[in-house]
Amino acid sequence: MKRFFKTTAALAGMLSVAVIFFTAVPASAQPSIPQGAKILMKAYPSFIKGYENGYLLMSDGTKMQYDDGRKKSFEQKLDDADPEDMFAFKYDRTSWTPEYLQDAGRSRCELLFKKMYGNSAAEVRKHLVTVPWFGEKVLFTPINGAADSLRAVARELEKHPELRSYLKSSGSFYWRKVRGANRQSAHSYGMTIDIAVAKSDYWLWKNPGKKETEKIVYANRFPKELILIFEKHGFIWGGRWYHYDTMHFEFRPEILMANP
Repeated sequence: MKRFFKTTAALAGMLSVAVIFFTAVPASAQPSIPQGAKILMKAYPSFIKGYENGYLLMSDGTKMQYDDGRKKSFEQKLDDADPEDMFAFKYDRTSWTPEYLQDAGRSRCELLFKKMYGNSAAEVRKHLVTVPWFGEKVLFTPINGAADSLRAVARELEKHPELRSYLKSSGSFYWRKVRGANRQSAHSYGMTIDIAVAKSDYWLWKNPGKKETEKIVYANRFPKELILIFEKHGFIWGGRWYHYDTMHFEFRPEILMANP
């Protein structure tokens, strides 16, 4: 009888060790979620519910490949971006002169943006609402809280009359391609506003004939305080791009989350 209990105890000990052996998987062996995918889930929770085996899990039950695995040139990251490519560049809020080819936000995965905001001008337009904007009304999408964020910008700017001369709208929703490229403009999705075109600078205006990868001269006439208010409410500024477009403000919370 004593031998029976000793044997049983020994077997139990072996089983417990076995359970520990088979269940304790090293952290290094566990599948990890890319940081960019985590940020996208946080920025757009109504559309992106999870990540599994290299795919973003969308709220409508579909999957979207996060990284297509292709090695891309600078221009390919703009023209043919997957979700991972959107985090390829640095949005530097510590400097007011962008570094060479740092254009965070110019890469947009069209599949993702059309999934969220609409696949055509008609689909985007049916969601648009009017946002009061300093004596004007601009069309903006409420999706992902973009219109509410623009309203928050306007409320804060009301406290800064010294910035009023920069606030005339130069356009918001406009379904079109980017000039000289075959990719959709951010204005197509109704989450972008241009302001003060008369006070703005655009890289091709200042550097006519220059190609995307050539060195260019930077220019900006917008005050820093205006930029910081937009960024506080989820908008990136085109003046932070090496290929600058200083009138351009685009609702891109994921870019700001990735570059705090």
